[in-house]
Amino acid sequence: MNQNVPTAPPEQAAPPLPSPRAPQANPPRRSRRGWIWLVLLAAAAIAAYYYWPKGDGASGATATPTGGASGKKGGRGGGIPPVVVSKATRGNIGVYFTGLGNVTPIYTVTEHTLVNGQLMNVFFKEGDTVQKDQQLAQIDPRPYQVQLEQAEGQLVHDQALLDNARVDQKRYETLLAQNAVPEQTLATQKALVAQYEGTVKADQGMIDSAKLNLVYCDIRAKITGRVGLRLVDPGNIVHATDSNGLLVITQVDPISIIFTVAEGRLPAVMDKLRQHQTLRVDAYNADESKKLATGTLTTIDNQIDQTTGSVRLRATFDNKDNVLFPNEMVNARLLVEEKRNVVLLSTAAVQRTTNSQYVFLVKPDNTVTVRTIAVGTTEGDQTEITSGLAAGDVVVMTGVDKLNEGTKVNPQFANAQGQGRGGAGAGNAPAGTPGTPAANAPSGTGSKKGAGSGPKQAGGGKSKP
Repeated sequence: MNQNVPTAPPEQAAPPLPSPRAPQANPPRRSRRGWIWLVLLAAAAIAAYYYWPKGDGASGATATPTGGASGKKGGRGGGIPPVVVSKATRGNIGVYFTGLGNVTPIYTVTEHTLVNGQLMNVFFKEGDTVQKDQQLAQIDPRPYQVQLEQAEGQLVHDQALLDNARVDQKRYETLLAQNAVPEQTLATQKALVAQYEGTVKADQGMIDSAKLNLVYCDIRAKITGRVGLRLVDPGNIVHATDSNGLLVITQVDPISIIFTVAEGRLPAVMDKLRQHQTLRVDAYNADESKKLATGTLTTIDNQIDQTTGSVRLRATFDNKDNVLFPNEMVNARLLVEEKRNVVLLSTAAVQRTTNSQYVFLVKPDNTVTVRTIAVGTTEGDQTEITSGLAAGDVVVMTGVDKLNEGTKVNPQFANAQGQGRGGAGAGNAPAGTPGTPAANAPSGTGSKKGAGSGPKQAGGGKSKP
């Protein structure tokens, strides 16, 4: 009977138990929320990085009280860029002609011996300053002393013969008056007297020559100057025909500089000399970094060198301190004219294009405007402004690469007098030399990056007009 009773399958005998993993169905929702927070935090960090003001905290703390802005190009926060400014003033400026020259002694003497003999003594030290007629050396005088004695002895002998011939002549003149001797005898005696007179005169010449040779044995300075290195040592045999000489004496005080100027500048110099004006000449070292001495123009050469198109000039200098050394290469600057009471500006403040010059003028509201100017003479770090500026105008000297028309700036003078010195910064202002402008002339506000029209700078140096 039991075999006919149907039985349920084992898996269906009891209801299935709930799975132990069913309660963990909600955690994936919490994981998605965590990723959302991470994304938000990353976005906030990126936003803070790009939008938070950048710059050095230390520099920003010092720049804020002075009105400057931290960071490059005036700061990304829109700060006012600091610039070094220079004030136009009135003063004097010189017109100079500059030429390369050599220090040339006015006199140079090579001392030679005029007699042959042994060099016995030297009475100078190399480099000494000797005076004119000072004894420098001595040649052995003994051979010439012997020649003098021989000449003197010969003179005594010939003088005795002359005296005897003159006595015979007087005797023959008396006898001829008495017709005791023929006239021919008297004529022969007169000729003998004349012969002896000639011999005595020749003997006297030999004596004088011997005395002169003794004088030549003493070598004396022909000029006052500085002695160079000795060319012959004592003990050597020297000859009058030697080409090298014994020593060289160079006059060093005063001394001269021979320099050249272009032939086109010669008329201006000649006009000054015709008016009997004394022209000043300054001597500088080879790189013109140091002024050596100041002298006056002495003379101009008598012709122009056609190969170089220049003319030579000589200037004379006092050289008591031996600052100028013979044959030294120097730069000579001839002051031709001095312009007085003109408007002067630091050369570093002048900006240039291919066909014009301009400056960034600082207005009373501390904004800049482009002002075209005309320049005249440039001397050192000063430039004459012939038009476009007046004394007292303030212009930007350093920092022009940040500026456009109407840019507001924080002006700072380069020194206490408000006069620039060609790139020396002050305070927080940058130091340096303003750049060379773009090729086109300024015509308002230019692009900050391009090199096209407008006064925007791209770097470079200054130049003279």
